Amino acid sequence: MEFFRIKRDIPFMKHALVFNVVSFLTFAAAVFFLFTKGLHFSIEFTGGTSIEVAYSQPADINKTRQVVEQMGFGEVQVTNFGTTRDVMIRLPVRPEVKQDVIVGKVFEALCKAENGTVEQHQSVTPQGESVSKPTCVVGQAEPLSLSKSELIGPSVGAELATNAAYALAATVIGIMLYLAFRFEWKFAVAGIIANLHDVVIILGFFAYFQWEFSLAVLAAVLAVLGYSVNESVVIFDRVREAFRKYRTFNTHQVIDHAITSTISRTIITHGSTQMMVLSMLLFGGPTLHYFAIALTIGILFGIYSSVFVAAAIAMWLGVKREDLVKQSVKREDPDDPNAGAVV
Repeated sequence: MEFFRIKRDIPFMKHALVFNVVSFLTFAAAVFFLFTKGLHFSIEFTGGTSIEVAYSQPADINKTRQVVEQMGFGEVQVTNFGTTRDVMIRLPVRPEVKQDVIVGKVFEALCKAENGTVEQHQSVTPQGESVSKPTCVVGQAEPLSLSKSELIGPSVGAELATNAAYALAATVIGIMLYLAFRFEWKFAVAGIIANLHDVVIILGFFAYFQWEFSLAVLAAVLAVLGYSVNESVVIFDRVREAFRKYRTFNTHQVIDHAITSTISRTIITHGSTQMMVLSMLLFGGPTLHYFAIALTIGILFGIYSSVFVAAAIAMWLGVKREDLVKQSVKREDPDDPNAGAVV
């Protein structure tokens, strides 16, 4: 399927150096902000207090978030989990305040928002221990209840950060092996440099604007890695086809033809994906906001890096027809009396 077809190849590689200088400056700026400002990690990485409450009716997430934010705990996360009635609230670390005090204040504020009052109910655990549990009461009804609360320690956050780094490294290694196996090592090097270029630029945006970096954003970064390598594979595949089909073309012409012939496909694929991501950004609410931002940045720079970074680096590494097209050698018949004769 094509919206249009360009009959004359666009000389992309003629301007490859200019595009890559711009890319290098953008990459350097992202690295600079990462080192000077650093990432603003969410409480999933830094630790904090997690509170789970259950409403008797589907919860109004925006109302709950507004109530908690007005308490001045800083940046909080309020999301549904399981069902529309279950809400998880995550608060940043407050070393000067005990966890049970924070939980009590938050539950009381949520209860007041439902026009209720907090009462302490005594219960006995299966082990025979007496436990006091706060309950929100409105007349005979109970609009919400406290399901669970726990403290997420810094060690848990450090473990998550370490596992995230392992996941990123495993993805990068897997992509390199895949490209080297399917094409050639020069394409593998070019593809991974282009993909890391996208990742660092996303992180640079989050560092500069101090947007919250959460597990959802990490998932978006890993998705961008796979998405970007898919575009590179399409272009590399066309490069291999062009080397076989156009034997009079040099490397510059082959790459220009490969990129030009995939422009229509690129517009359809990335345009459709970007519309979906923009829908999440505009209508997904705070929960999907930074996830959608990371995907938006990754998709835009992924197109750029696949065309102007990966292809150009492969060209500068000296990729040629012999790297991708195996020459067939005709074996001589030992019974042929003319075998090996020179005329």
